[in-house]
Amino acid sequence: MYSRIAGTGSYLPKKVLTNADIEKIVDTTDEWIQTRTGIKSRHVAAAHETTSSMAIEASRRALEMAGATPADVDFIAVGTTTPDVLFPNVGTIVQTALGIHDTPAFSVETACSGFVYALSIADKFLRCGESQCALVIGSECLSRIVDWKDRGTCVLFGDGAGAVVLRPAEQPGIVTTLLSADGKYRALLNYPYGVSSGFEKLRAGKPAAIVMKGNEVFKVAVNTLSRLVDQTLAKGGVDQSQIDWLVPHQANLRIIQAAARKLALPMERVVVTVTEHGNTSAASIPLALDTAIRDGRIRRGQMLLLETFGGGFTWGSALVRF
Repeated sequence: MYSRIAGTGSYLPKKVLTNADIEKIVDTTDEWIQTRTGIKSRHVAAAHETTSSMAIEASRRALEMAGATPADVDFIAVGTTTPDVLFPNVGTIVQTALGIHDTPAFSVETACSGFVYALSIADKFLRCGESQCALVIGSECLSRIVDWKDRGTCVLFGDGAGAVVLRPAEQPGIVTTLLSADGKYRALLNYPYGVSSGFEKLRAGKPAAIVMKGNEVFKVAVNTLSRLVDQTLAKGGVDQSQIDWLVPHQANLRIIQAAARKLALPMERVVVTVTEHGNTSAASIPLALDTAIRDGRIRRGQMLLLETFGGGFTWGSALVRF
């Protein structure tokens, strides 16, 4: 027994924040942002929107494409680093909103790698026969945790959600996944406060935001993803010439270009949404995947390489026969 992607869906908030808008907030320019990141705009959640509300909309669209109903879903996994609340987890909030009961529902906290981690877990549940219809989601509301006075980070992030539905298959749809992490890099990219560490500062109203040392993160990300490509192809028994599409985490256009060069892929075969979406962390891969499937670029039978790198550091990949 294997699993395959039966449907995809996504959701982006209506509000769009362009680089020209950012220029009015911090000391930066459109040229500076595009040269270093490739980003032109990003979506920002409205006051009433949350990580779970965006996940719910993306899930409904994925179920519709898959020809499934909420009653079919027996497993929910959500990758997010910006949950609505500490508990209940986002998975259970989505579960309740969709009218699903008595199923596993949980969130995975691995920053930008959250969706790929959740996808890998769901794939295992289908392979062992414990799920027949899994809902896998990446959803983020990063605009709530950035420092809008820090031009090094506020230009990068956006909000949104993406989801896929996994169904059983006789042939591998999810060919293989590969997950890894190394916590020694935590100082390079982190959110400094939490519950058991720094919560008193949050309660006191002390400002907190994403902390990132951009140049160092870039170097580690490029080197790590280069190794990851080789490891993933070897594990899946796939030659790089068999890859039809690279669907990478949308963090930085230069990182994406480096990954494409490693695969000897022209950029025309790389799904790039970072220009319009910014870095949506765990939501970026399912958002990009849904975009390319709905516009007809990705077609059934093609081989996809999904790869991601996130705070922690965590990283992961998936070879997918769509």
